[in-house]
Amino acid sequence: MSANFPENELSDYNFESHWNNAYRKTPVNNLGWYEENPTPSIELINACNLDKESVIFNAGAGATTLIEELLTTGYTNIIVNDIAAASLTELNKSLTNHKNATVQFIVDDLTKPTELLKLKNIDLWHDRAVLHFFTEKHQQDAYFNLLKTVLKPNGYVILAEFNLDGAKKCCGLDVFNYNELMLQERLGDDFKLLKGFNYTYTQPSGNTREYVYTLFQRIQ
Repeated sequence: MSANFPENELSDYNFESHWNNAYRKTPVNNLGWYEENPTPSIELINACNLDKESVIFNAGAGATTLIEELLTTGYTNIIVNDIAAASLTELNKSLTNHKNATVQFIVDDLTKPTELLKLKNIDLWHDRAVLHFFTEKHQQDAYFNLLKTVLKPNGYVILAEFNLDGAKKCCGLDVFNYNELMLQERLGDDFKLLKGFNYTYTQPSGNTREYVYTLFQRIQ
């Protein structure tokens, strides 16, 4: 694992600056989206019955604890992405029990991708609390176009976003709320919903946020 993540000159500077500042100014375990135990994601990943060599892509990973869990479980082909180099630096430092593991870190913008376009044959695309920050149609279109470009046939997609009863802002930014049907419509007929449920997440502050968790499989 590389510990150096260059501050790329990404075209959407406001997002890049915003998220880098969030990770520089606040300890990771105090951030409003921090999960000590990413149980809902793990349950959905387990439902996919993936081989341990399967390619798992974590979109907008931040400094998630999910990667530690996946490595502990034995997954060996993990790619993590974020627009903020600072978040991936924190994530890399947290993987103290897996110094010999191979994790690929990519600093790139999901809505204006460059390096991410080089990916292919992703078995599982995982997104917790990223897509809902893309409030403009062109951002959403770019996100789903990237997903459909890199995901292999029969691959899986986990999308966990603020649901229709959820918060309208997060970390000072507006969000776009979803339900299962809206996510199905964005993915299209080539994807089948396998599981979906609402989930109340408790922040480190004790406040709660309402999510919808979904697991889809590409069928064509």
